[in-house]
Amino acid sequence: MKISTKGRYALRMMIDIAENQDNGYVTLKDVALRQDISKKYLEQIALHLSQAGMLRAVRGYQGGYMLARPVQDYTVNAILQVVEGSMAPVSCLEQKPNPCERCHKCKTLPVWMELERRVSSYLNSLTLADVIEGNIRRPDNL
Repeated sequence: MKISTKGRYALRMMIDIAENQDNGYVTLKDVALRQDISKKYLEQIALHLSQAGMLRAVRGYQGGYMLARPVQDYTVNAILQVVEGSMAPVSCLEQKPNPCERCHKCKTLPVWMELERRVSSYLNSLTLADVIEGNIRRPDNL
């Protein structure tokens, strides 16, 4: 599993908006400048997040984006799923029930199921507030 640029930028954008919305709606132009990300790319991401009800958007002068809910109500997993889609490590886990005709005898399926469970559990345990506040243990080797 690999988180795409879109997923990484979505998380950075949500953090930026959360940190800068105290003065009102945050423009994508400002986010793009602070994060060194193309405004056009942010527009695509913002559209997905707005449609999912994560961002409120206002058009026009003094318009921009704001979080739709308190920062602690967003999990990293929820943000990533909006822009990445399924976080399943293998395609046969993307549908329920599993469509693979071999799933009942597949020796590797439990490996992928446990990987998906652990990744999902970890990403669901992290809120946007945790990321902003730095409440995530960093590896010692950084």
